[in-house]
Amino acid sequence: MSSKRPARVIAGTTTLVTVASATLLMAPTPANAIYGSADIKPIESNIAAKDWASATASSGSSQAGLAIDGDPTTSWHPDRAGAREWLTVDLGGGYDNLRKVKVIFPDRGVAYPYVVEASSDGRRWKTIADRSRNRAVARGEVHLFTRPGTRFVRLMFTGGQGSARAGVSELQVFNYLRDDLTLGADLSWVDDVQDRQYWVNPLAEDRGAGPHLLDVAKDRGMQYARLRIFNEPRSESTGQPTPIPRQGPERSLTSAKWIKQRDMGLGIDFHYADSWADPSKQPKPRRWAELEFADLSKAVYDYTADYLKRLKRQGTTPEKVAVGNEIINGFMYGSEAAHIGTTNPPYFVDQADIYQSKPGGGLLWKYWRSTDPAERQLYDQAWDRFTTLAVSGIKAVRDASPKSKVEIHAIVGKDKLAKTMEFWHQFLTRVKAKGQNPDVLAISYYPEWHGTPEALDHNLNTIATTYPDYEVDVAETAYPASGGEGSPLPNSPFPRTIQGQADAIRRVFQAANDVVDNRGSGVLVWEPAGYQPMFRAVPGLANTWEPHASINVFNASRAKHILQDTLYTATTVGAAPKLPSSIRMLTTANDTITGVPVRWKPLPPGATDKPGEVTVTGTTRTGPVTAVIDVVPKAANRS
Repeated sequence: MSSKRPARVIAGTTTLVTVASATLLMAPTPANAIYGSADIKPIESNIAAKDWASATASSGSSQAGLAIDGDPTTSWHPDRAGAREWLTVDLGGGYDNLRKVKVIFPDRGVAYPYVVEASSDGRRWKTIADRSRNRAVARGEVHLFTRPGTRFVRLMFTGGQGSARAGVSELQVFNYLRDDLTLGADLSWVDDVQDRQYWVNPLAEDRGAGPHLLDVAKDRGMQYARLRIFNEPRSESTGQPTPIPRQGPERSLTSAKWIKQRDMGLGIDFHYADSWADPSKQPKPRRWAELEFADLSKAVYDYTADYLKRLKRQGTTPEKVAVGNEIINGFMYGSEAAHIGTTNPPYFVDQADIYQSKPGGGLLWKYWRSTDPAERQLYDQAWDRFTTLAVSGIKAVRDASPKSKVEIHAIVGKDKLAKTMEFWHQFLTRVKAKGQNPDVLAISYYPEWHGTPEALDHNLNTIATTYPDYEVDVAETAYPASGGEGSPLPNSPFPRTIQGQADAIRRVFQAANDVVDNRGSGVLVWEPAGYQPMFRAVPGLANTWEPHASINVFNASRAKHILQDTLYTATTVGAAPKLPSSIRMLTTANDTITGVPVRWKPLPPGATDKPGEVTVTGTTRTGPVTAVIDVVPKAANRS
């Protein structure tokens, strides 16, 4: 977004605070960030609760949604009694990393016989839990399983629960972060900070990864780095070439080498401008500003292809190439800027006789819904010019670097999904008609401009289900660890603290991972060493920088082990419950389910003296568990 670019905030320029040690949960490497603390747990997401999931049933289907509404006090019940009544949850698309199903029943003191099945198509089913001969009194159970491609989960009663009525209070289906979801960052400013030292733990004898920023980034779990490319870097205010052409083509070749030397994925983000390009400004490069349109289109092709060939020759073929940056309003503005009314950047306006002398690729959204024939013609002509230029860029990638995926990067403004969907409709229809097609549809997400995390969920899944042939990415996101006296940013629930920063970024990872059919392919944090930074300057050490504890979100968000974390059981009044000495654990590396010992805390005195519910916590080597114990009158125990 435009307001983040000019500030160029560099980590550590704010007030320094006291160093504190932090041990991060689930960290796969021995070295830990030393600034602040953050409790970062692996991502777990109940897909059945998403607004794109739905439920049907053998009978009583009008009430089936009560089983996935997140409220255990509401329940689905079939309209008729008898065995083989079922409830099915449609998750809206297939998922490869669903690992846990939790079922909660409405009645206490009942032994429910049932089976849980999974399917990719709603026709062929695989049993993932068989409790058809269940005699254990329990109000629910957690089942662990592995079945890639699952879209449907069905619970079927097999009869025999006595006089109790069949029903389901909650059927929850949990998704976990996929290994193939790429987590990385735009690290273009690595070009600016070559003289700085970055260490995982700069005060320790063994400082861990460093001193290069990319060493720490990779150590902390960043798998991929994107580089923006300015054609000929210029001052955003004057339009004059910058003394040091940072993020220009030549210097970015070196940055690309650093990335590939560390075996990280490489992305290239062509701004097709000499300074910042984003939704509020898309200036042409100075060298192209006075070209006739056909020559401008050729320049886009030649420049893109030539640069990708240079990258390939030096052994740094990019995995992904973005043709333009946040181009919801088009790019390479020209004479149509008079209709757009753009005022940025200053040199684009001050030198209008140069930059606005010939047509470019700006879009005329002001005429989107116009019924005036002349205005509709202007709208369509602008789209034709824009997509002609985009096709030149896409074709150049296909010809020069066919192994690279092509990304088109837009935004969804707050409450402006309709505009973005019109963008994708016009863009994809027109570029395909011109013989080209991208691979990835990407958006940026900053809550202050783009809405709540729930809006992000909805936007990503709307794009993915409308255009199922494409991957979907979050190409930029960030969140501050300070400022505003810790209050959350607009549209966000997360405080501006180190913990809040970790939680906010983790939530974006979750949103991308939850896109239906596994089509969310990656998330990039924008400039974590400089903008809303995840690093700070180390007090007392010149030119030395360390990561916040929040940066471990890249590693800690992936689950290694998944526990049967809730145990449901029952006992009668006055009797001590029988809690197991071990619970089940799924190891994600090999998809095996084993037992893990659990140590339970003692029950409080008198806990079972009267009917009700008692909870007891336990500990295992991989995490906590909870026992939910129903205390029922002896006559109510129908086991």
